[in-house]
Amino acid sequence: MAFSAVKVPLLLVATFVISLPSFYVLNSLFGLGRDFAQAVRSLVAAQCGLAIVLASLAPLTLLWYASSAHYQHALVVNGAMFAVASLAAQWLVRGYYRPLIAASRRHVWLLWCWLGVYTAVAIQMAWLLRPFLGSPGRPVQFLRDDPWDNAYEVVARLVWRTLFP
Repeated sequence: MAFSAVKVPLLLVATFVISLPSFYVLNSLFGLGRDFAQAVRSLVAAQCGLAIVLASLAPLTLLWYASSAHYQHALVVNGAMFAVASLAAQWLVRGYYRPLIAASRRHVWLLWCWLGVYTAVAIQMAWLLRPFLGSPGRPVQFLRDDPWDNAYEVVARLVWRTLFP
């Protein structure tokens, strides 16, 4: 439980910090460097909203854990909680971004770029930091056994094996 309590904030903060330099470069390339501070404030507000929504869903997650002992169900519930929080964060960031988009439609593209970069980094960070719930029958660990494994490579192998058994 202690590892999970550390891993979720670490996932959110590390993903944001790793994604930010790319976002700065994209802002500069799109000619919107002077709006970068306001864009970052919008993204930070959305990150805070994401964290608050996740925290508010924690009692529901706890209730689910108390009601079910199925590991796979717990994974689905956690995924659903992250999905709800992510949707709320998207709604928030769009609201905060309205003034930027009103000033320049190029911010719409940057917002989509941010979402792509952030998602790509988050998937790899989640892969590195998993298991968030622990794995039944395996020892407790902070990082996966092979932390430099690539989430996208593993997914590609799974798809390949599924399509070409």
